[in-house]
Amino acid sequence: MADENNDNTTEDETSPAAEAAPETPAVAEDAASEETAPEGVGEDAGTEAEQQAPAEQLSPKERRRRTRSKHSPEKARPRRSPEERHAERAAERKTKALRRRTRRSQERAKRAAAREREGVAAGVAAQAPTTPKSEGARKVRQGIVVSNKADKTITVRIDTARRHRRYEKIVRSSTTLHAHDEDNDAHEGDVVRVIESRPLSRSKRWRLVDVVERAR
Repeated sequence: MADENNDNTTEDETSPAAEAAPETPAVAEDAASEETAPEGVGEDAGTEAEQQAPAEQLSPKERRRRTRSKHSPEKARPRRSPEERHAERAAERKTKALRRRTRRSQERAKRAAAREREGVAAGVAAQAPTTPKSEGARKVRQGIVVSNKADKTITVRIDTARRHRRYEKIVRSSTTLHAHDEDNDAHEGDVVRVIESRPLSRSKRWRLVDVVERAR
């Protein structure tokens, strides 16, 4: 009985050791691998390097070129030979020429129709009675006669007073003009009213209307 117990004890004591012995190299390899290459170290380092690197400044043209280069080659336009490009340009020119001819013919037709309408309107206007041309309002000025020495001509001084736009001061000025007096009715010092008229001489563009006040 003692021998059997000793044998069982030996087997029980040696069996865990025997089972743990082959596992020791694997555990050592795992530990070594964990020490040498911890998880996420390479990825985190790469990400931090990318974040620390300054953003590359690209021109708009370069950005467009890179965007186009990312497109799939299936969507890209196939390369064409010079002959094919020339044929395509010629076909496009023919299409545009046809459109121009069509548009110009339509414009010519519209102009011809407009001329016909204008001709009809002109014929109707020619048949309608003409109205006399109305004259514009003539200027009328009031001033003082400063000279009546010339025959049928008086010199009239026109006094004006206006407020200065910036300084708000009353600015007084005067100008003289020659008026036609058919009857030599006005005398020096009279207050007269003159009206604008056609040129009567080299300096006369006005004529006497009436005498407002006689000189005393």
